[in-house]
Amino acid sequence: MSASPVSGVVRPSGAPITRASAPTTLAQFGVYLLLGVYFGVALTKSEVVSWFRIQEMFRFQGFHMYGVIGTALLVAGISVTLVKRFAPTSATGEPIIVPPKSLGRGVRYAAGGITFGVGWALVGACPGPMFALVGTGAGGIVVALLAAVLGAWTYGALRPRLPH
Repeated sequence: MSASPVSGVVRPSGAPITRASAPTTLAQFGVYLLLGVYFGVALTKSEVVSWFRIQEMFRFQGFHMYGVIGTALLVAGISVTLVKRFAPTSATGEPIIVPPKSLGRGVRYAAGGITFGVGWALVGACPGPMFALVGTGAGGIVVALLAAVLGAWTYGALRPRLPH
């Protein structure tokens, strides 16, 4: 796997920070496919894809989803802290680096979070579980998944003109 520079991000030494490129071999695709299937099974078995659980969360009637999200935040926080502290390398030997973020006033994060939450509440699923729901045979979610892909494509097309 080769690395490409992350636009405008450099190490304190001045060397550009790189990110791993997309998988290029059939074996790499296979590993990612197996990991995706495992993740989909985990989402389904933990009821994270359940419309009932999502509705329960948005009505503040149950702890299930808050427990899952809180656990994910805790694990992510610990993981990022460990990556920053120990600077590990990837399986291909590339350094794993968390690029610095500019929070600004946080307006873009608040707007993005609200938009994401409204979409999640209206559809009953966020992007990851949409793929798992398609895998369980919930055909109606295909419309939401296609709309999400269209939204991501539209953002990518408009990104150079948006304030960041």
